[in-house]
Amino acid sequence: MDEIIISKAITETFMNDFMDNMEVDVAIAGGGPAGMIAAYYLAKAGVKTVLFERHLKVGGGMPGGGMMFNTIVVQEDGKKLLDELGIRTKEYEKGYYTADSLETSSTICARALKAGAKFFNLIGVEDVMIREEDRITGLVLNWTAVTMAKLHVDPLVIRSKVVIEATGHDTEVCKIVIRKIGPKLRTDTGNIMGEKCMWAEVGEGTIVDNTREVYPGLIVAGMAANAVYGFPRMGAIFGGMLLSGKRAAELAQEILAKG
Repeated sequence: MDEIIISKAITETFMNDFMDNMEVDVAIAGGGPAGMIAAYYLAKAGVKTVLFERHLKVGGGMPGGGMMFNTIVVQEDGKKLLDELGIRTKEYEKGYYTADSLETSSTICARALKAGAKFFNLIGVEDVMIREEDRITGLVLNWTAVTMAKLHVDPLVIRSKVVIEATGHDTEVCKIVIRKIGPKLRTDTGNIMGEKCMWAEVGEGTIVDNTREVYPGLIVAGMAANAVYGFPRMGAIFGGMLLSGKRAAELAQEILAKG
């Protein structure tokens, strides 16, 4: 085996993939369960979709289950989605189903990639592009290692017709929007309302409704949706997160259809 050929193969293939995804229909920030599910449904529908995850792995908090017990819980609607993906569940008691957190996160990742979505890990969102009458039209990216090392290295940019913010509790993209142009989100205050204390029943019941276009061209999904609109977190029940990702994909397609 020739080490130079191996190195060239990695470099050339990566660069070709990256360049091919510099202009897409939908860009997703965050590779947790909501972001990956959104990528799966978008790619399945033939939408050119790219996802950026700043960590080494995708899956967000899902692989850790609850307090590092690699088991998650979903409700009836969440189970139906897992059934569609071929992920095994067990009924714990009526209305509560458990699943292996590693099987769930890895299967969603694989299904999204095989559907045609492209994932890039170790890349974070540093800024957004706003054009065309105050509309988000792309993401400004840099390596996670650059950010962590606090190096003064300029970023690169990709163009996207729609952006899905699925960065979880941190709401990183919405924070960038507010920092750069002020409190102009479609919330009661224009600002991020802030995540409330854990209340699984309320959090699960509101997360899909909170999955909305929060700024022209920007959809919030998953825990970012509840945090932006001021609703509780849910803990290690993930049905709502998955359903939110699916809803984000539907909204993105509706926006794309309007042109």
